[in-house]
Amino acid sequence: MDDRTHAWLRPLVAVFVGAVFFLPLYLVLVNVFKPGSQIVPHPAGLPVPPTLDNVSAVLSRPDHLFTFGLINSIAVTALSITILTVLSAMLGHYLARSRHVLAKVVMVTLLCGLMIPVPVILEPITGVLKALGLMTSLQGLILVNVGYYVPFGVLLFMGFVRTVPLELEEAAELDGAGKLRVFWQVVFPLLRPASASVLIFLGVWIWNDFLTPLIILGPDSGTTVTVGVYRAIGQHQSDFGAVFAFMFLATLPILVFYLALQKNFVKGLTGGAVKG
Repeated sequence: MDDRTHAWLRPLVAVFVGAVFFLPLYLVLVNVFKPGSQIVPHPAGLPVPPTLDNVSAVLSRPDHLFTFGLINSIAVTALSITILTVLSAMLGHYLARSRHVLAKVVMVTLLCGLMIPVPVILEPITGVLKALGLMTSLQGLILVNVGYYVPFGVLLFMGFVRTVPLELEEAAELDGAGKLRVFWQVVFPLLRPASASVLIFLGVWIWNDFLTPLIILGPDSGTTVTVGVYRAIGQHQSDFGAVFAFMFLATLPILVFYLALQKNFVKGLTGGAVKG
């Protein structure tokens, strides 16, 4: 293909891909503010006139399904990503700087962990949680999140640590700083872009996770917003407006979280590619 063909083909492909991703978002947005009776006959029609009845129906549920799910999701996500960021940064720094054979063994083990999908290991995980008395608890869910997602955080931090000059750490050690102080006061502040990427990626993954909280929390011990959407859909559900409103409200917190950290997001993704 010549340059003239590329000149019109690339924008066409970009518009098509953008439309594919935008269509589900458009359907959710218009149906949130549309009366329930208009959703089935006109699913893509604009909400004329718009209404907040669907949002009110979700927020005023007698079982407080959304409220409880929101509180649990915020607690699980916030604690999980905080622990993951700290552990991943410390372990990633150690693996990036260490030349010991044990560091290579740990790195290979982490890579193997990334290859195993969650559904494959859920059954043994539930057995371990039952033995520890953490099944059907938020603490157990947080522990599972930390154990499963720490390899991703470690690998991302490792790539970024290699871009931090080793001379900075050596200079701090010559001034009498210990290993831990060097990491927290010299290295970790320079890992802010990588931390933002880890927080965004893992925050979105944990917030949107459905199967893990459904299995670990159980049917009666609690819920998250994603599990709440599932439980809001009954066998004979006809209030589709409330379902769309539930999905819309469940998305808002993580969207705000992403927008707050997006400034450093790209830096964190590309920073580790500077040095191998």
